Amino acid sequence: MNEKITLKSMSKDMNEKIALKSMGRDMNEKIAGNPMYTYLMVLTIAVAGGLHVWQTLFDNFAVNVLNLQGHHIGMLQSIREIPGFLAMLVVYLLFIIKEHRLSALSILLLGIGLGLTGFLPSFSGLIFSTLLMSFGFHYFETTYQSLGLQYFDRNTAPVVFGKLRSYAAISNVGAGIMVLTLAPFLSYTQLYLLFGTLVAGAGLWGFSRNPSSADIVPQQKKMILKKRYWLYYMLTFMAGARRQIFMAFAVFLLVKKFEYSVQAIAVLFLINNLVNYFLSPFIGRCIVKFGERKVLSLEYAALVIVFISYAFVESKIVAGILYIADHVFFNFAIAINTFFQKIADPGDIAPSMAVGFTINHIAAVILPAIGGMLWIVDYRIPFLAGAGLSLISLTLVQFITRELARS
Repeated sequence: MNEKITLKSMSKDMNEKIALKSMGRDMNEKIAGNPMYTYLMVLTIAVAGGLHVWQTLFDNFAVNVLNLQGHHIGMLQSIREIPGFLAMLVVYLLFIIKEHRLSALSILLLGIGLGLTGFLPSFSGLIFSTLLMSFGFHYFETTYQSLGLQYFDRNTAPVVFGKLRSYAAISNVGAGIMVLTLAPFLSYTQLYLLFGTLVAGAGLWGFSRNPSSADIVPQQKKMILKKRYWLYYMLTFMAGARRQIFMAFAVFLLVKKFEYSVQAIAVLFLINNLVNYFLSPFIGRCIVKFGERKVLSLEYAALVIVFISYAFVESKIVAGILYIADHVFFNFAIAINTFFQKIADPGDIAPSMAVGFTINHIAAVILPAIGGMLWIVDYRIPFLAGAGLSLISLTLVQFITRELARS
């Protein structure tokens, strides 16, 4: 009798596994068959590789060539986030240009800004090239998130974003290997020009494609700010504040305190992105399976520990591991946008992504500059502030279940 029950149980488990595999294949075929997926994939690879090169070279370029200090870095990072603060202008740009073409134009601007960086070796020159590059990056991110939520439903969108982040990671791996290989032979100017040209080429490719569909719900071309989206706005604001502390000071800590070289930073980024290549699709599936609240709770609980550790770490190796862990948990932020997809009116997605990006960058424009000043007092302060912000976010995500029920 027990043997029959066991056999039935095994048969049932096997049938469930077969069914899940079949569903997975059907979902992958559905995703791959959507022209917007290929379009976003190519542009994501370009923007990820270009931004990775900029981040890999930036701190060493700033410290070793321009001799910048902590307050310069903080100011530059704040200026870099101004285009993100102005992301709400995307709503009005959509009156004169289609959203997918704005994505391609953004990639082109990013490539031009990246290519010019080495030709402007001064603080003011770095401000200009950084602003140009940043407009491209932030406007692409706004349209990329919007197009992903419009063209894929709530069951496939987390998987799509997970896959795209995986492609971004492997693009970073390729870019990191190229930087590591070419850095001994090329100057900063040559490296920036080479990769800027490649990114700009991808933007030009985007102009030759039309992945749009007439079946998509028309998007409102006006500012959207609704009370019932309050939790999305709050989570987005806190994510921007926490993220900018990491972006502005994590790598700077590695270079300034632990004396990481360009090659060491490139190796660290390489390891980081290999990890993310395999984990990102898994994170997307976890969001579908476990829901946004559980995934985001894990992220913010872990980040409290990571930021506190940043403040007191004395080991060069441990500091590098913390950087990788921080970057892994950043991928969980996909869940903020997929949560919004579940509570939003379909026509609100494009304008709400623009508004959300602006909200995300309110703190991002201010905090790095303040953090740079606090760094002078004690470099630990910005990281302890990041732990506090992560704790607030952990509290906020507990409201997700209630807001989903209300919707």
